[in-house]
Amino acid sequence: MNRALIVIDVQESFRARPLWEEIANPKIAEPVNRLVRLARANGDLVVWVLHTEPGSGGVFDPAQGHVRLLDELEQPRSGEPVLHKTSHNAFTTTPLQQLLTEAGVRELAVCGIRTEQCVETTTRVGSDLGYRMVFVTDATTTNPIGDLSADAIIERTEAVLRDRFARISTVAEREAELGASEA
Repeated sequence: MNRALIVIDVQESFRARPLWEEIANPKIAEPVNRLVRLARANGDLVVWVLHTEPGSGGVFDPAQGHVRLLDELEQPRSGEPVLHKTSHNAFTTTPLQQLLTEAGVRELAVCGIRTEQCVETTTRVGSDLGYRMVFVTDATTTNPIGDLSADAIIERTEAVLRDRFARISTVAEREAELGASEA
């Protein structure tokens, strides 16, 4: 195994916020599930990451009950790590790098909620750490910010990551590259 799929913040906390009504893809679980099935079929490591803000009293406070994967997601299997982070990227406040190093992983496909925030930041840090990064753009989603539409934010994120920090891919391109899963 030299590849891993990192599923970032695809959690009920976002659905518990009023902004969920404005999210670009409220069915984000569908493309993420396709990637999870593909990774499993290829023997790749699947790592689940949840954002937490302990003691905040908000939707990311584990005490509020929303810090869990979206109900419609494939659920973690035995041996698939579930990490809890308190920073924007999945590396800084978790043992992710150690886990990937021990597993011999060199390529990371990333997906999740907040295209331009936690998914992009994890991609940049992963690239800086020497991982080959694949940003699976249609398995990310975000909300409009100010005058920027979600589509504009996604387009900007692809532009700044492409060929600098990551290869930009779609779920269908990953399936064609790695073999579509029947699972």
